Amino acid sequence: MQKIGLLSDTHGSINPRILDFFAACDEIWHAGDIGNMETAEKLSDFKPLKAVYGNIDGQEIRISYPKYQVFNCELVKVLMTHIGGYPGHYEKEARQLIVSEKPGIFISGHSHILKVMYDKKHELLHINPGAAGNSGFHNVITCVRFIIDGKDIRDLEVFEKER
Repeated sequence: MQKIGLLSDTHGSINPRILDFFAACDEIWHAGDIGNMETAEKLSDFKPLKAVYGNIDGQEIRISYPKYQVFNCELVKVLMTHIGGYPGHYEKEARQLIVSEKPGIFISGHSHILKVMYDKKHELLHINPGAAGNSGFHNVITCVRFIIDGKDIRDLEVFEKER
């Protein structure tokens, strides 16, 4: 069993309450637009970090983190990227990877809009954790945590805080 903390679009800042929310997590996953290496290091010093770069991330982040991550957590294959779309509206390259990799979870960020949707066509759970940083058009900071236990994805909880 793994407890996962998932966030995106920190744009170089992390509210301390997010770290409290992730305190019981085993890993943190970041779906891009980290903002700077200090933010990545703060997260990776706190918990093991899996991350992808986003469109605002500079060379240092892009050298350290890939555009796509494909990995297994427990018995679930995970595909994570920053700009990926959502069920019925996937970005072309993401859709190709979804078809070839057949993940159980597809994670993307970028929109600053929290979404959790099941994609019946591709038999996967899509999660966009919204935006956890202070930059952007969002009014509410969001991120999520959930449990992966074998093949089960459960107990998803949302963190929300006015910006």
